[in-house]
Amino acid sequence: MSLEEYKGVYIYAQQVDNRLGRIAFELLGKARELAADLDTDVTAVLIGSGIRHLADELGEYGADRVIVVDHPSLKEYMTEPYTHALAEVIRTYKPEIMLVGATAIGRDLGPRVSARTATGLTADCTKLEIGDFPLNPVAGREQKHNQLLMTRPAFGGNTIATIACPNHRPQMATVRPGVMQAMERKAGKRAEVVEYDPGFEANHNYVEILDIVKKVSEAADIMDAKILVSGGRGVGCPENFQMLEELAAALGGQISCSRAVVDAGWMPKDLQVGQTGRTVRPNVYVAVGISGAIQHVAGMEESDIIIAINKDETAPIFEVADYGIVGDWKKIVPDLTKKILSVKKEG
Repeated sequence: MSLEEYKGVYIYAQQVDNRLGRIAFELLGKARELAADLDTDVTAVLIGSGIRHLADELGEYGADRVIVVDHPSLKEYMTEPYTHALAEVIRTYKPEIMLVGATAIGRDLGPRVSARTATGLTADCTKLEIGDFPLNPVAGREQKHNQLLMTRPAFGGNTIATIACPNHRPQMATVRPGVMQAMERKAGKRAEVVEYDPGFEANHNYVEILDIVKKVSEAADIMDAKILVSGGRGVGCPENFQMLEELAAALGGQISCSRAVVDAGWMPKDLQVGQTGRTVRPNVYVAVGISGAIQHVAGMEESDIIIAINKDETAPIFEVADYGIVGDWKKIVPDLTKKILSVKKEG
């Protein structure tokens, strides 16, 4: 493998039902930063059926080029044809970096593509940057420059690992949704569009989709919320979340929770914030009865304002909080709700 042949930062632009997912724009934002450090360009790979028109939107969010693989067999996501399409794009165009969202689709697609193209994959990354590897010089070992340094939680979130892939290309990573920031949309900006046909021939790895059942979520996506009131194990029982819901309603926000609450069966998984849940960036995050384990903090530390309410003054959550209240949340939260409603009524 000649590493010098591989150029450019590529992202897989996930679409479902001919609509681009937010993760595509987040990856483009990070790709632009990485490309600036490497003095190269950004390419989005768009795979599906009848999706050519989405290339314009990718251009407006930062793509210099869009490679479109459009074929009837790609109408719905299936592992084999999508893996074949993306792997062939990599073989043909030779990207230096390939980023995929760590979504349900990306977690299926990314490892298969990396195996098929004989390269490594760092999964569920929370930070990406260009730098030297090894990070610190080691006697008798070459330190390589301009490497993609991929950071992810390891050992259950108890440590952070920085990984590189210095001897193979592309350098591949799946990236957690909500961690990277999309660029502002530049209306009218167009990307070069390249249509690519890798050739499709059904084999024993193809499956037949008999039916698609779509579940409508009863709760709004917490990743879109501007204000979140989040409860942890310290809330005590599912009935007590009613007080948190009242505070969230008074603030015009939404309810969320920690993993311990989901594991206890008090709240659904789609409300979970943290390493194994959602990564959120609200304007205000109110943590009630949450100790602040690193796994939870990883999912909310980028919030603009963090307010912690906990009876334990030594709780780690206070280390990341902008404002902290030490005391019994059962007294503090109702009083806070009444005060907010009173102010709103007077206003």
